Amino acid sequence: MHDTPPKEGSILIVDDESSLRETFHFFLSRAGYDPVFTASGFSEAVNILESEPVDVVISDIVLEKSTGLDILKHARKLGVDCPFILITGYPDIDTATESLRYGAFDYIVKPVEKSSLLRSVHLAMQQRNLEIQRHQAEQERERYRIFLDTVFKSAADAIVIVDDGLRVIKLNGAAHTLFETILPDMAEGAQLGSEVNASGFSPLRADLLRVLRTGEEVKEHRFECRGPDGELKILSICASPLQLAGDSMGGAVIVIRDMTTPADAGSSRRTGFHRFIGGSDAMQRIYTLIENVGRVDTTVLITGESGTGKELCAEALHKESPRCKNRMIKVDCTAIPENLLESELFGHRKGSFTGAEKDRKGLLLQADGGTLFLDEIGEISAMTQLRLLRFLQERTFYPVGSDIPISVDTRVITATNVDLGQKVRESRFREDLYFRLKVIDINLPPLRDRNGDKVMLAKYFAKKYGDSLNKPIHGISDNALWALKRYAWPGNVRELEHLIERAVVLCRGSTITTRDLPVELVAYLNTDKDVGDEGYGTVLYTPLTPGPEERGGASANAPPGREAAVILETLAKCGGNKAKAARLLGIDRSTLYRKIKELDIDLSIIALE
Repeated sequence: MHDTPPKEGSILIVDDESSLRETFHFFLSRAGYDPVFTASGFSEAVNILESEPVDVVISDIVLEKSTGLDILKHARKLGVDCPFILITGYPDIDTATESLRYGAFDYIVKPVEKSSLLRSVHLAMQQRNLEIQRHQAEQERERYRIFLDTVFKSAADAIVIVDDGLRVIKLNGAAHTLFETILPDMAEGAQLGSEVNASGFSPLRADLLRVLRTGEEVKEHRFECRGPDGELKILSICASPLQLAGDSMGGAVIVIRDMTTPADAGSSRRTGFHRFIGGSDAMQRIYTLIENVGRVDTTVLITGESGTGKELCAEALHKESPRCKNRMIKVDCTAIPENLLESELFGHRKGSFTGAEKDRKGLLLQADGGTLFLDEIGEISAMTQLRLLRFLQERTFYPVGSDIPISVDTRVITATNVDLGQKVRESRFREDLYFRLKVIDINLPPLRDRNGDKVMLAKYFAKKYGDSLNKPIHGISDNALWALKRYAWPGNVRELEHLIERAVVLCRGSTITTRDLPVELVAYLNTDKDVGDEGYGTVLYTPLTPGPEERGGASANAPPGREAAVILETLAKCGGNKAKAARLLGIDRSTLYRKIKELDIDLSIIALE
């Protein structure tokens, strides 16, 4: 007795006897297989195989004008490799041998019992599923190989792979850069002999010999060496055995990091990159990753919380790529109605739907030779996901209403602030598209993890908005900076920028002070709450935006009198314009009206528009 078959799996029945076709169709449909196709001969069977995905074929060997073997041979020529079950009323050794030679799964003699048919189909479907899983595993291994190769090429550390005879098998770009002045003879195929010791790299050769002899990893250690110009370098080395199939060791991998720093440590660090501002360790890694990935013409998925700068990252990738002189088109997938996004991306032909009065070039075609940036990619529909996947795989697409494919050379960069992996697990996003987009994943750090960048960004935005608003802002007080550093910034850089813009508008002099910051933020300066210098992971004030915890209109930490003063001061700065004041305060206009009423704010003291 075999297990109950799956509820999916398509079957093609080929027989010139209609009664037998209908009987098999009845048995298999009742058993749960769907769809079940039928054909009376060679031509019908081939048409179905060319147009429909078929998992198992059941065919009588003797047909009116052909044979089941003819269908089997033709299917293999078409690349259809699904299992074939051949049925005959006249068993013949030669026929059976030939059918098996062409890859038939089973050979059944009439009369065919229901149990025998279902058992054979079940086993054939199991084999088909195993083949599909094996193919998917091979695809996954290939994706992983491409990913590792990209990481190898783009790694900032020097990586050298040698065989068991100390002959260099492979070096990445960072290794070539490191050795071009220190050890010019280091290249693929080179033998690491005595010249390595003479150049001051004896620890490198000693570590490799130790790994090859013991099979144990050599932990990090640092040593000094000098290049041809006498410049001192401090290098860190880690060496590991290279395992081949089984337990045999085929060589070793050594990773070298240049730890050399100038006397005034940190002076070589970048404080900005394209439109990014920041000098933290987290951003140094992002800058290097963008530089390396930008040169590699592959799909990139940018992830990170809202406000971390995903659009800036996409711009930087485009500018670092060979496509930088061509167009970059940006698309917010949530800003375009779902029923129009497909037409926007792929274009349409005149008359393809109501309102399509003329041909329209899609954004993929408009970005030909350049970059297409798709923001909020996790929100696109299932149909658009499928069409985007096909484009990424084949580099061609069909405009809506057209059956003529268009080929373009467009790099696709996507971004999201949601967990696409979770969406895949919930079956709300295609797994194959997810892995296709995530060839390279750049995860932008939240502002709370960018130690030291808060002050740098605050000063940058203060100058930017001071200049644009023609206000002479020359700095930020230490008290205000302390408040900015203690806040966790759940809205990240975007929230900080809006808050500094508000502070510039409210500032009465040339220095932004705590008086210009939201009262809820400043309130914590007068507490003994110890959250550390940066306040990581802790939201330190309740924003003016109302929440379920509010009672009577005042926020949890803000004194009502001070809150009323802030609202009145903001309205005065905006000339009584409530819409503009609400925007600067970070609340809805309706919330501002409610607070004016609840706090009994007298608006007669300012000139209202």
